[in-house]
Amino acid sequence: MAMIPETSGPPLSRREFLSRSGMGFGMLGLGSVLAQGGEIGGNANNPLLSRPPHFAPRARHVIHIFLNGGPSHVDTFDPKPLLTKYDGRELPTPKLITERQTGAAFGSPFEFQRYGQSGIEISELFSHVGEHADDLCVIRSMRSDLPNHEPALMLMNCGDNTLVRPSMGSWLTYGLGTENQNLPGFVALCPGGHPIKGPDNWRSAFLPGIYEGTFVNSEHESVDKLIRNVRNPRLSPSEQRRQVDLIQALNERHLSQRGHDPQLEARIQSYEQGYRMQAAATEAFDIGLEPASVRQRYGDSVQARQLLIARRLVERGVRFVQLWHGKGQPWDNHDQIEKNHRKLAGECSQAIGALLTDLKQRGLFDETLVLWGGEFGRTPTVEQGNDGASKLGRDHNPYGFSVWMAGGGIKGGTVYGATDEFGFQATENPVHVHDLHATMLHLMGFDHEHLTYRYASRDFRLTDVHGSVIRDIIA
Repeated sequence: MAMIPETSGPPLSRREFLSRSGMGFGMLGLGSVLAQGGEIGGNANNPLLSRPPHFAPRARHVIHIFLNGGPSHVDTFDPKPLLTKYDGRELPTPKLITERQTGAAFGSPFEFQRYGQSGIEISELFSHVGEHADDLCVIRSMRSDLPNHEPALMLMNCGDNTLVRPSMGSWLTYGLGTENQNLPGFVALCPGGHPIKGPDNWRSAFLPGIYEGTFVNSEHESVDKLIRNVRNPRLSPSEQRRQVDLIQALNERHLSQRGHDPQLEARIQSYEQGYRMQAAATEAFDIGLEPASVRQRYGDSVQARQLLIARRLVERGVRFVQLWHGKGQPWDNHDQIEKNHRKLAGECSQAIGALLTDLKQRGLFDETLVLWGGEFGRTPTVEQGNDGASKLGRDHNPYGFSVWMAGGGIKGGTVYGATDEFGFQATENPVHVHDLHATMLHLMGFDHEHLTYRYASRDFRLTDVHGSVIRDIIA
């Protein structure tokens, strides 16, 4: 370790010293880690060390394939023949309140087919996923609370419609730590920049900041662009190690003079993790190391690349990987849904099928919980413009929609719940987002009522005061 002169304090202010010395560290790519405080201390108290859950888990990792904007359930995983029969006509049942004006029934323009021994009906849009029908549990009775993107995103990702709360990935990393100390425990891959609500979707909120998701702009292909400052072009690894040791020693002295400081403690931990990440992340994010046959199986879209990265991260012990389908709300198809949904599904269906195949071949499927879905569904009625004309799209629908899960203790080849005969609302075994979260935590080995964090004189949890485990979908 570099020697520190015995003085009453550093010759420069701490802020000035860090601004002058820190520009070459790989940790600068971990901006999200620095946003909040954390509890660390010595190595034995490292908050990212792997630790056991409440009981034996069925899964150890989560891959969340998030189709932000809200894919249409009646065009993907919830076929409605009666809706096709009434296409262009008024529905015989009262319409629920929607955010925008809608008109007549809008039959799906896509064909559905039965797949596998289970015979689950899946749209032509996701034929590659259909090849794994016997591994899927399709929940067709999901419910959210509001028809707006912002609160629906917060509920799906963080368990609350309005207030900033810790995200799913943050809760799991807080509860389990990570299996690879050289990589973040929680990674959010989002091409093109932040989505709606930005980092709030992977925020650690009042949990220690080290549990916050690390954002990676996955539109880039080279590792140097994926993770900024991952390599130092001027210093050798040994020189960097000495530099980090010097900074850490100054930070530790500063901390000892001021007592408990959660933000400073988080920064000390992030510097060390940033240094270790430089070698590990370079290797983990470089899909060029995969055989050409594997890359071809996934495809060459942005979504394909980030799905392959997700497999590589899980393989290396990352606890939670969230994959966003583009910046903004690409699946928010208020118009031209046939054209737009077909394009978007074409960007990811093949790669999702390849991911499921890959997880099986590598012995990761049973320990990895895969979740697919958006923040809500879409209406079975067609959206109308201000002039009353059809836009050939669908409005938001929080009353009933579909997600599916696979791997990690899920009962494959099953369909759970149902919407009404037109697909407007969940009618059979409704599943609220809180129930989905409770079930995911259960599969990861946690009683959702006891994975808590005390803040502002109250014990908080991902499911707030709600949620029931859906035991019928657990193998």
